[in-house]
Amino acid sequence: MTTKTLRTGGGLSLRYAPRAALSLVALLVVTLAVAVVLIGSGDFPVPPGDVVATLLGDGTPVQEFAVMELRLPRVLVAVFVGAALGVGGAVFQSISRNPLGSPDVIGFGQGATVGALGVIVLFQGSAMAAAGGAVVGALVTGTAIYLLAWKRGIHGYRLVLVGIGAAAMLTAVIHYLITKADLVDATRATVWMTGSLDGRDWAQFWPLFAVSCVLIPLVLGHGRALRMLEMGDDSAYALGVRVERTRIVLMGSAVLLVAVATAAAGPIVFVSLSAPQLARRLTRAPGPNLAASALMGSVLLLVADWTATHAFGERQLPVGVVTGVLGGCYLLWLLVTERKAGRI
Repeated sequence: MTTKTLRTGGGLSLRYAPRAALSLVALLVVTLAVAVVLIGSGDFPVPPGDVVATLLGDGTPVQEFAVMELRLPRVLVAVFVGAALGVGGAVFQSISRNPLGSPDVIGFGQGATVGALGVIVLFQGSAMAAAGGAVVGALVTGTAIYLLAWKRGIHGYRLVLVGIGAAAMLTAVIHYLITKADLVDATRATVWMTGSLDGRDWAQFWPLFAVSCVLIPLVLGHGRALRMLEMGDDSAYALGVRVERTRIVLMGSAVLLVAVATAAAGPIVFVSLSAPQLARRLTRAPGPNLAASALMGSVLLLVADWTATHAFGERQLPVGVVTGVLGGCYLLWLLVTERKAGRI
């Protein structure tokens, strides 16, 4: 990776990678462009120029209602859900030092689903209560997996194996809860499990926004320590990293990010698996690439939402169906690549 040094007038210097910086700018531009196109799409189309004008307060009353009340919350939820899943996936893949160490592979997504379904099926809870159940389920699952995988530290493959086993058991619990539900609750649960952005409004956005504004900067601030953890615990200790404390903070933040993303939009699968890997291939930079993973997650979810609503004519699909198909293909490709490299 090529790096350059930027010197400031105060005698300070800053090293940066031009390709990584350009990749971040490109991802940000693509995120904004796709968001504008998605906001303008629908039964009442709004040209991109009018979308921008409306966002700046210069639209007609009809455009303001369509853009600001109906479509903007959905797009913002997609942006922050994708960013949360991208950062969460990057953290777990770095800690486990395994590209398969994704929250939806090692059980955290299933834990959130069990928590939400338990509220829906057993207590007939509201949408807000189901969101709270998803957060609690993810936190309990994360704590259990960490304790089961810990043995004088966390080994990457042990974390992945324990997580896969937990995911299998939690999937069985999900099926059991579905069989215990009555028809109405089973329908609600099935729709929620698909993962969808339909009907998302400001009530889903503001809690997601608040948590993301706290946890994403917290994780980014630990980016250097996370990069050192990728070299192994002994190396990280030697470089002054408080390994267990850093790992707990990062894993706890990642679990919460995945939980609030799941609470806001349901279990959107494979974004947390593919976004960090695609970001790393785009930037060609070592380390977790947290910022690039966040933007890549947003881009993937926005593009998947546009595909789900426009690529199949009048029949709109839940966004979770599209991410599942695309992510499944990516997972197969990743497994073949890892096998050829002799890592699995």
